[in-house]
Amino acid sequence: MTQAEIQDPVRDEVPEPPQRRSLLDRLFEIRARQSTVGREVRGGLTTFVAMAYIVLLNPLILGAATDITGARLSAAQVTTATALAAAVMTVLMGLVGNAPLALAAGLGINGIVAFQMAPTMTWPQAFGLVVLEGVCIVLMAVSGVRERIMNAIPRPLKTAITVGIGLYIALVGLVSAGFVTRVPDAAETTVPVRLGASGHLHGWPIVVFCFGLLLMIVLMARKVPGAVLISIGVATVFAVVLHEGFGVGGWGLTTPALPDHVVAAPNFGLFGHIDLFGGFASAGALAATVFLFTLVLSGFFDAMGTITSVSDEAGLSKNGKVPRMGRILLVDGAGAIAGGVTGSSPNTVFLESAAGVGEGARTGLASVVTGLLFAGTLLFTPLAGVVPAQAAAPALVVIGGMMVAQCRHIPWHDPDYTIPVFLTAALIPFTYSITNGVGAGLIAFVLIKIGRGKWREAGWLLSLLALVFAVYFAVDGVEALFR
Repeated sequence: MTQAEIQDPVRDEVPEPPQRRSLLDRLFEIRARQSTVGREVRGGLTTFVAMAYIVLLNPLILGAATDITGARLSAAQVTTATALAAAVMTVLMGLVGNAPLALAAGLGINGIVAFQMAPTMTWPQAFGLVVLEGVCIVLMAVSGVRERIMNAIPRPLKTAITVGIGLYIALVGLVSAGFVTRVPDAAETTVPVRLGASGHLHGWPIVVFCFGLLLMIVLMARKVPGAVLISIGVATVFAVVLHEGFGVGGWGLTTPALPDHVVAAPNFGLFGHIDLFGGFASAGALAATVFLFTLVLSGFFDAMGTITSVSDEAGLSKNGKVPRMGRILLVDGAGAIAGGVTGSSPNTVFLESAAGVGEGARTGLASVVTGLLFAGTLLFTPLAGVVPAQAAAPALVVIGGMMVAQCRHIPWHDPDYTIPVFLTAALIPFTYSITNGVGAGLIAFVLIKIGRGKWREAGWLLSLLALVFAVYFAVDGVEALFR
């Protein structure tokens, strides 16, 4: 024992003064969740890189459709709307929900808006229904109805909806790129769709698509951060070289021509252009109601699954419950409202948030970082107009394939689910309608339960939903009888 220790035997027992908590630590509980500011910043950046492709992809999907008047959305306006909504809602999730969850325009849900709703109404009316969807989700989150509906629909059917949407957006990607085309008169041929424009692949635009798809597959297999965004960027550079250097054409709606300016003022032309109830007049009260129901169904089920899985991966769940779940669900519902108001389609929690969690993100600070990065993209909207469908479409195919992988959770051996699950997953891409797939699956499930004498297992709520869809399918035929 040293002389110093003899003179001060209790020196090591004196407690250290408590460390002062920084403002960030008080706001986001960084130390309590065993994280650091550096990890949160790195996680937020990783999440942004992993999902920034939506700023390029959402204009491709929404811009590929026309509304009932033939109007088409501007790529610059949709790009601005997508970045704005993602920035605001992701920052809000960080501040209110204190969770490493980022929001943006949901893939699959934007397909409903573009390809199912817009052809039956105007764009402002479609975005009005999106706002109503968000209001419904917020009210259901507050009242507890959301959990009741979740419990009513069997898990295999929820999974089948995800699988069907995955097939659907993959098909949209293949068609957008020209890899698959519709036969003009399918009745005179053996197939309704074919490979390329004439049954064979040819042309440099198809080469760009195949190159981008293969690159994306390899990068994702090697778990490269930002694989989707990197692949879109490389494929776009390839397309620009072909177009500007060699005069290659045939790109479709978006030509990969260099813009006059890289930086430009955001175009907020879609902001606030909504018609809340006009869609009920244009599409019909029943059809608009079913559209609204489908938006709500797709939106909150996808969000619940994503929130749960990402929170589990981050180690935030306690006894199966996620802290601040009520606040998180409220922000998620508000994301749909923001998507309608901005004109970007419903915003929801992205599964790519798991990429940031893998880099150490545990708090809402990571979401704030991600949101601020999305805000920065508002100044670079001209770049979105350079990306051709052939460069962006591989993301739809790959992400669709990842969604289809959920079919491993379906109990295919159970006769109560086999046909309903198949109808749900198959009819969504085959009919280009998520509504049709969901309705057919619910009706088949309820009928099977009744036929097997298990009608009580279906429950009154699910039976009511099946009845609503039955009326939806029959409405045109009933109207024809009375003409």
